[in-house]
Formats: sequence, C-alpha cells, structure tokens
Amino acid sequence: MKVSEKYFSEFLGTLILLLSIVGSGIMGQNLSQNEGVVLLANSLAIGFTLTFLIITFGKRSGAHFNPAVTLVMLLLKKIKLNEALVYIFMQVIGACAGVMIANIIFGLDAIDLSSKYRSGFQLNLSEILSTFGLLMIILLNQKNKTEVVAALVGLYIGAGIWFMSSTAFANPAVSIARTLTDTFTGIHFSSITPFVLSQFLGAITALVVLKKFYKI
Repeated sequence: MKVSEKYFSEFLGTLILLLSIVGSGIMGQNLSQNEGVVLLANSLAIGFTLTFLIITFGKRSGAHFNPAVTLVMLLLKKIKLNEALVYIFMQVIGACAGVMIANIIFGLDAIDLSSKYRSGFQLNLSEILSTFGLLMIILLNQKNKTEVVAALVGLYIGAGIWFMSSTAFANPAVSIARTLTDTFTGIHFSSITPFVLSQFLGAITALVVLKKFYKI
C-alpha cells in the first residue's frame, strides 16, 4: 500500500463523514420544522455513513477519521508520530472541506460561521463520556472483523446522538469543522476548546482504564 493512499483515505473519509453530518442536518431542516425529526434524520445518516466508511477504508488507513482515535493509536504504538501528525492534519482539512461542500450544495456560503453556542459543564462531560465510549468500542473489538467494528461504531454514534446531551461529537476534527456552518449541526468557535479538550480527555481516560482491566 502506498503511504499516500493511507493519508488520502483519512482525508476523503473524514470529508464524506462531515458531508453526511452537515448535509443531513440541513436536509432535515429543509423537510421538517420538528427538531426531533431533524435529529432522527441526522443520527441515521451519520450512523450509516460511519459504517460504510469504516468498511471501505478500514484496511487502507485504519479508518480513524478522528484525531482522538489517532492519538490513542499513537500511544499504543500502532502508528508512528510522523504518520499520526499527517493523519490529524488530513482529518482536519478533510472535515473542513466536507462542511464547505455541504454548505455549497445546499445553496449556502462555503464558509458560514456558526452562531450556535454549545457550552456548559454538562456538555463537556457528555463529550468526555461520548469519546470514552467510542474508544471503548474500538479498543475492545480490535480482534473482530472490520465489518463488526464498523457496525458497532455506527450504532453507538447513531444512538449517542440521542442519549448524550452534546449529541456525541466525540471527534476533535468534527468539532473544529462544524464551526464553518450556521445550520443545525453547527457549533460556535468559542465552544471548540472545551469540546476538543473533553474529547481528548475521554479518549485518554478510555485507554488508561481499558489497559488496566483488559489486554489491549
């Protein structure tokens, strides 16, 4: 496998993920004024998208699409530092590109900064727990087939959107990119730092806890 293939896979996969996240939110808003209906459309689209992306790119790049996942894989020595840095860079620019494309295809400005504040202890705690859960699924299923991991991650995030108060971003690249859309899934840039720190904290906590109780 070419090195460039791994990096492009992280870029393209994260782009498609954000296109799904933001695009389904906009489509939901266009079709219904009921936020519950919009959230349902959004959660289903994200869950399905994560599933097919992980199956498609899992054997090419590991299908991280998430700097928190990449950090944990670095700490587990499953990826080298230079690779991890490129992965994270590609994830962030891919995520931003996905949001801009979603904005454009729905007739909005490519960059439409969000005015939606998402702040408070409860939301930050929700992001810690959301990311902990995501890494728990990934780390405890490393020996399972890619298709199994894909289904579990898709189901978890799709469900987490409903039972986590923050709607389970669980991904620093997703959080950063969603500042670029003033739509259903947007987040104001001032809310980003606590979200991202919470996500990394949740990921590292998952690694520490799971290494103590399981062989990973």
